[in-house]
Amino acid sequence: MFPLHRNRRLRTNESIRSLVRETIVTPNDFMFPMFIAEGTNVEIPISSMPGIFRRSLDLTVKEVKELWSLGIKAVNIYVKVDDTLKDNTGKEAWNPEGLMQRAIKAIKDAVPGMIVMPDVALDPYSIYGHDGIIMNGDIANDETVEALVRMAVSHADAGADFVAPSDMMDGRVLRLREGLDSAGHQNTGIMSYSAKYASSFYGPFRDALDSAPKDADVEVPKDKKTYQMDYANRIEAIKEALHDVDEGADIVMVKPGIAYLDIVREVKNAVNVPVSVFHVSGEYAMIKAASERGWLEHDKIMIEQLYCIKRAGADLISTYFAKEAAILLNE
Repeated sequence: MFPLHRNRRLRTNESIRSLVRETIVTPNDFMFPMFIAEGTNVEIPISSMPGIFRRSLDLTVKEVKELWSLGIKAVNIYVKVDDTLKDNTGKEAWNPEGLMQRAIKAIKDAVPGMIVMPDVALDPYSIYGHDGIIMNGDIANDETVEALVRMAVSHADAGADFVAPSDMMDGRVLRLREGLDSAGHQNTGIMSYSAKYASSFYGPFRDALDSAPKDADVEVPKDKKTYQMDYANRIEAIKEALHDVDEGADIVMVKPGIAYLDIVREVKNAVNVPVSVFHVSGEYAMIKAASERGWLEHDKIMIEQLYCIKRAGADLISTYFAKEAAILLNE
């Protein structure tokens, strides 16, 4: 009898489709990126990211409590640093009374169970907008790594559960692990941005933190391509992820998300630790812009993209859609 196998039998209605569905997305999969500013009762909208704000600590804590009530159990946090505190050393990054350190403490005090993953990179603290220290017209890798260790230890001192190095310096995971352990933070994890590409999808994020490379009166790289990865490369991403695992990374990340799902699958197949994916600001902004114009159905495309990221191999998804998606999935 032709045909013996009729695959459409498993697509007949939503009940059978849900029974055999291979990929499931829940709020447990999400991390929510948050931008933090100084002040009280401050909520500044990010114009290129509708629905996303820079918030003062009091409003950040309020938002974290709501996220927790929705089942979201992790936040990535980034701070908007005053220009007067920026220099070429990044020393404000390890100030025990700095905005990041106070933010970590405030969140952990308010919601102890929330997993706090602060960003570890110098670009918010740099007068040049780069992820490292400028020396002789380039990013000084090893000097930057030593600064990142001081930064990460200060985050752990403040109560961070994981540190999240996004800088793409060589060897930094090993030095961070050694530095954390030496400071008594053996249980503080590392989520490494292992395959972070030099992507044009980051524009809205750099608007949010004023962290794009800047013109300077000294020679500096004009972009971040000497440390972030060439988007033409695939094998390099696997190599980077394996290096980070060997150096002690507990979680590895691929960034961006939707445009790099082939890399997500390759990395997932190569490593034996959880894989996170950053569904980045530009990917978020495109959906918002297209849905505002009626070109896409917002909720449907949002959920579809999150499922695609999970299906590709993501164990965790850092996404600006986390709150909206959790509300929808909880209905």
